[in-house]
Amino acid sequence: MDDEPERLDALTRQAGRWLALSAAPAERHTTAVVAGPYDRVAWRDVYARSAALRELSAQLLTRHAHAPDLLADVFLCAYQAAPRLRERAVMAPSHLVHHQVVTALTQSPDFAALHRETAGDAYAAAMAVLAQASALRGLLERSREARERTGRADRARQEAEAAATAVGEALRQAAEEADAQGEVPAPAAAAVRRAAEAAREAEESARREDGAAAQAMAAAVPGIRSAARNAASAAAEAVRQEAALMRAWGVDAGETERMPFEERARLAERLRSGRLARWAELIGRFRQMAAGERARKVEHATGELVGVTLGDDLSRVIPSELAVLGVPELRAVFAARYAAGELMLYDSRGEQGTDKGAVIACVDTSHSMYAEGPGGITREAWSKACALALLDQARHAGRDFVGILFSAADKLQVFRFPGDRPAPVTDVLDFAETFLGGGTDFQRPLGTAAKILEEEFDSASRARGDIVLITDDACEVSENWTRLWNEIKRRLDFRLFGVAIATPDTATASGSVLETLCDNLRTVDDLTDVHTTADLFRVI
Repeated sequence: MDDEPERLDALTRQAGRWLALSAAPAERHTTAVVAGPYDRVAWRDVYARSAALRELSAQLLTRHAHAPDLLADVFLCAYQAAPRLRERAVMAPSHLVHHQVVTALTQSPDFAALHRETAGDAYAAAMAVLAQASALRGLLERSREARERTGRADRARQEAEAAATAVGEALRQAAEEADAQGEVPAPAAAAVRRAAEAAREAEESARREDGAAAQAMAAAVPGIRSAARNAASAAAEAVRQEAALMRAWGVDAGETERMPFEERARLAERLRSGRLARWAELIGRFRQMAAGERARKVEHATGELVGVTLGDDLSRVIPSELAVLGVPELRAVFAARYAAGELMLYDSRGEQGTDKGAVIACVDTSHSMYAEGPGGITREAWSKACALALLDQARHAGRDFVGILFSAADKLQVFRFPGDRPAPVTDVLDFAETFLGGGTDFQRPLGTAAKILEEEFDSASRARGDIVLITDDACEVSENWTRLWNEIKRRLDFRLFGVAIATPDTATASGSVLETLCDNLRTVDDLTDVHTTADLFRVI
């Protein structure tokens, strides 16, 4: 029988199934998250810019040959506004674990909180990937058998498709050798039958491997889900911490999103390391407290809120009076009280910040400022946090801010932050991090502050500045310096506020240098209590 020719149409019917497979093999995707060109460019760009991502990819490659694809999927589900997953049926078997990982990740309880911080922000999404590094390593270890099985299934499926292609090639060769009546020589016909049999065996092997892979995947799913939950939780916490750190230092989300990747990464690393990270909570508390005190001030009022009075200034009417206008029957009463000047108004004193001079914080950075107080908070941390809140205060009032760090007479550094432009966060950090060490001298920093206010008055005709002296010590000043200080103070009409941190009672007693120099002096004994300076932020 094998030596007899066979008809081509009969061979074609026998090989028809394999011809269909070879003509249109199923598309197998290696990414679980559907991504457009822009998303893929975002991933390639952030991967090229982040040495940490490339290092993580290299580490995972020792466990998983397709680690870069897995990282891309984890990134995309964090980065995309509405991540969409492919159907499992179109995934390459070798990448089914990725599909399960991303599915578990997006379904985890912490993913929504994570996604709010990372959607559309390539840097935050990359940070989320890095925060999940440990969980991903463990996940790959626990899913080893499933990955090995799906890898075998992938290879078996490729072999089945190759066998189907071989059937088509054998049939094409047979067609070329067929005579005019459609008879195919026996050797060519036998080649077609052998190719078809090999394709059948390859298909059966692929089905067996698919079944084994499915079983292994089912066994791995609980572990993958647990690991994905842990990964999402770790990522959400890392992203929340960094966002809180940025907010504590006054860096808003819009500013970070405009930063180049490398600059933002360096900034985040700087904030996470050293003293700055330990100060973040204290700085945040000071800023919140200062913001609360600003909110207590009345818009359009002439100064500090001190109570309620009567009058007809509609810009200062208290809310309960305005509520009367919502009752038609009482509107005539409101009009009558307005005409009589008997509306209840916020009462205030002082002057507006408009056209006022700079706010200058003179911060003591002598050796003793390293001393720790309650909760491990140092005097330096407390004073810098207070100064940064004063920077916020100045910016909200449109006033210049100057930070003067001082210690001994020969050690002084000035940081200027004009009120008409943003304060670069790197300059703010430089101000916060700088520590001079040494002894304590008041004359040079206060003299420098007065000179700055004098220059401002001469160039912009702005007077009535505010100087805040923050120190933990006391020192003598000469009579001649005191005379000159009083003269320039009267001429420029500025105020000197003193904040004495854990100083001896004698340093702030009546007649002491601090008490004599300062228009308003308060002492701080509890470094955890930021509200000891609350009134400072109401009057500056």
